[in-house]
Amino acid sequence: MYSEDIDNAAAMDRNGDDVYSKPVRAGKRTYFFDVKATKGNDYYLTITESKRRIEKDGRFAYDKHKIFLYKEDFEKFSQGLEEVIAFIKEKCPIPVVERTMDEENHPSSSKDNDSDPHFSNVNFEEL
Repeated sequence: MYSEDIDNAAAMDRNGDDVYSKPVRAGKRTYFFDVKATKGNDYYLTITESKRRIEKDGRFAYDKHKIFLYKEDFEKFSQGLEEVIAFIKEKCPIPVVERTMDEENHPSSSKDNDSDPHFSNVNFEEL
């Protein structure tokens, strides 16, 4: 990506009016799906990956990566994403996590968590 493209994308992000936002926390990362409106009231999507890291002086900093997705690309993008996710699930399925004795003796307070073997507890203080 050329610096002019980066400057234009950053300017568009600053100028886009926020319409809707959906944060998704996943381990040490948070994904933000933000719907923004152009001056002509046309919508587009920004997807941001944010990962917290600790600086040498102990302060927290965030690495962020952003992509812009425009309406005319939604269908092809979603088809490609679904295809890649299906491929990964087929070739490298998510392992069923075996519960330890301690987990069996002290189950989580939420019954929903126990029924989903793919659920992982997130400690928000660590994000």
